[in-house]
Amino acid sequence: METSALTTLEQHLLDELTSPPSEVRRLFHGRGRCWPGLEQLTVDWLTGQVLVSLFKEPSEAFLVELHQRLNSITTTDIWRQSGAQSLLLQHRDRQGSPMELLWGEDREYQNVVENGLTFKLDLGRKQNNGLFLDMRYGRDWVMEHAQGKRVLNLFAYTCGFSVAAIEGGAEHVVNLDMAKAALTRGRDNHHLNNHDLKKVSFLGHELFKSWGKVRKLGPYDMIIIDPPSFQKGSFALTKDYQRILRRLPELLTENGQVVACVNDPSVSSNFLIEGMAAEAPELIFEQRLENPPEFKDIDPEGGLKVLIFNRQ
Repeated sequence: METSALTTLEQHLLDELTSPPSEVRRLFHGRGRCWPGLEQLTVDWLTGQVLVSLFKEPSEAFLVELHQRLNSITTTDIWRQSGAQSLLLQHRDRQGSPMELLWGEDREYQNVVENGLTFKLDLGRKQNNGLFLDMRYGRDWVMEHAQGKRVLNLFAYTCGFSVAAIEGGAEHVVNLDMAKAALTRGRDNHHLNNHDLKKVSFLGHELFKSWGKVRKLGPYDMIIIDPPSFQKGSFALTKDYQRILRRLPELLTENGQVVACVNDPSVSSNFLIEGMAAEAPELIFEQRLENPPEFKDIDPEGGLKVLIFNRQ
């Protein structure tokens, strides 16, 4: 990262904060490689909390200048009028991904709103805060297509897709994730949106040891697959995704749909399209959802890939 590029960052943030978002949004996306010298830096607006994230440890000179620029922003009228309540700096490349409070209130939790839905975020305790902002259009799509459907949400994390599905009128959602703490937060997210939890199941299991239980709760009209690129001891994307794809026909209804996602810059959409053709050929690729405009990437295949497949 280049110290000279921080002038660009400062001006961009002041421009964005002149009219701050009404909902949770990314303000600056250096990881899309459209901002030379700032490729390992992002800034998010978390309903009043501003979170700056460093994905790689920078030079000492860069870090000193970054602190100075961010502190300078907090002295402006634009900042005061934005409604910002705190400024946080997360060092994601350091052990434990520690969070610095640079300005304002130190709050561990933050409720945010996206497309009218409320989600509770953890700030300062984990590397990820509980909501992946680049998946906004994916959650919107699920909400629009979930009416009356039984939904299986694999690698559910904090159940963002589940919240969207129930809000969209889903009959029932089954959430599976081996991280039980994440599912507990998912239950909280449903409570925040006044959802009937009789329509939601939470399975804290490792997927590949739970096919019988998953199948018993089906069949499903919609299956969502949003795995991590790598989860030690349980999932490696390029090796294990095919194992999921080949199971889809036995889990889906006759006209079932699949939302298949991958967020590894080195893995293209063709990985899923070709993998589905090989493992579940009755599922036909329909479309790839666009990513939100604030997640512009110099390589169209470098960012999040969300693909829709229909059974025919």
